[in-house]
Amino acid sequence: MKALDQAIDLAAAFEASPNPYMLLTPDLRYAGMNAAYLTAVGMTRDQLVGRGIFEVFDAGPGDDAAENSRQLRRSFEKVLATGEQDHLALIHYALPVTGADGVVVHEDRYWSATHTPLRDASGTLVLILQHTTDITELENLRRERAAGPESSALDLILGGNVIHRARAVQEDNRRLELERNRLVEMFMQAPGFVAILSGPDHVFEMHNSAYGQLLGHRDLLGKAAREALPEVVGQGFFELLDTVFATGEPFEGRNSRIELQRRPSGPPEVAWLDFIYQPVRDDDGKVVGIFVQGHEVTQTVLAGERQKLMIDELNHRVKNTLATVQSIAMQTARSHPDPRTFADSFQQRLLALSHTHDLLTRSHWEGADLRDVLEHETSAHGPSRIVLNGPPVALDPASALSFGMIFHELATNAAKYGALSSPEGRVLVDWSVANQTRRTLSVTWRETGGQTVVPPDRRGFGSRMIERNVRHDLAGEVKLGYPGDGFIAELSVPLDRDAQHDG
Repeated sequence: MKALDQAIDLAAAFEASPNPYMLLTPDLRYAGMNAAYLTAVGMTRDQLVGRGIFEVFDAGPGDDAAENSRQLRRSFEKVLATGEQDHLALIHYALPVTGADGVVVHEDRYWSATHTPLRDASGTLVLILQHTTDITELENLRRERAAGPESSALDLILGGNVIHRARAVQEDNRRLELERNRLVEMFMQAPGFVAILSGPDHVFEMHNSAYGQLLGHRDLLGKAAREALPEVVGQGFFELLDTVFATGEPFEGRNSRIELQRRPSGPPEVAWLDFIYQPVRDDDGKVVGIFVQGHEVTQTVLAGERQKLMIDELNHRVKNTLATVQSIAMQTARSHPDPRTFADSFQQRLLALSHTHDLLTRSHWEGADLRDVLEHETSAHGPSRIVLNGPPVALDPASALSFGMIFHELATNAAKYGALSSPEGRVLVDWSVANQTRRTLSVTWRETGGQTVVPPDRRGFGSRMIERNVRHDLAGEVKLGYPGDGFIAELSVPLDRDAQHDG
């Protein structure tokens, strides 16, 4: 009962106050007002309650009135956004007044206003209380004195200085607010990530959109860094923040690896950052916070790693190619003491190596299909004389080069001594892949219809090169046979690269 009596007393005091008061809802609609306010605006409660303040009072004529209306709206929005009281030292507003002839005219009025947030028991802002003071007479007096031929010192004090200072203070506040809004906008739209941390626990005071995106747009404001970013504990970044706060010395990180949870409930992901921790000091020079600014350079770091890998791979391939060329030269020289025959044979083998290089270049050295390698090395002998039969088999670059040299030697020998040396001869190439623990490629090169083949008295360069490529480079096995009706070569090669390296 006592609380009810107090509420009634407060309501009576509100209504009886000689100063104008009114209440607005958060959507800026009238919720209540006292008698003094109704008298000041010349309207009734029924004309105001439930209606929007800017619906009831438009800006009136003139750019100055429109600006004052915007200024009033900004003050209300500031209270709603910050939850803090806001003051307007001087605001000009044109009130609509209906004359005796029924014509509505706008009467210039000048106010000083204070806007105070009112909260419920849970702390939610539910109303805005406006307290206004009508200073129209003082402003009109100032204008009259300023327009007259002479002004006394008293007139200047009463009619000029007070209003002038109020205008100056309000204009300065408005300018400062605009500058602050521009700085905040620039802060939020900065392309790099930016955050402001306060205190020894590095509590998040502000951060921009890029920082939020980097961290999966999680809730950071008001939290200590170790609480907000638990997955970063133990990676050394918090220790760096502690050092910067304690010493006042900035720290710059370059290509720093960090594991961050970049998606809600997702696993930590590796990222690379360029950043700086800059101490923030108060007026006495004491460190009170840290300014964090940086850029994510993950793609740049990964591109650099890929480039290094490609250069290392290129160096490896060049060395292997030179070793292959050297081996071809030495073995060809042993088999061809005549310079003319050596040059022809050596050139043909280099062309075979070049053909396979061209094939790999088309795939950016990602590999080649077995059939493509076979067609590349045997096309010169006519597609109708060499029959290829087998499934698609992807070869890595090293294997493709080795198979290219092997098929070149087989086709060259067949053209010189085997099935392709006579018009009736044919070559059948069959291959298959056995899906065992280690996938194994089996290739059979069979020549038929040619002249009678007998085992050679000694192993030539072609045979030695085939055996070397299969056993050393491909970690496989090879068997060369010489039945009476032709020549046969059987190759068995593991497709697992690790298995090849182990071999």
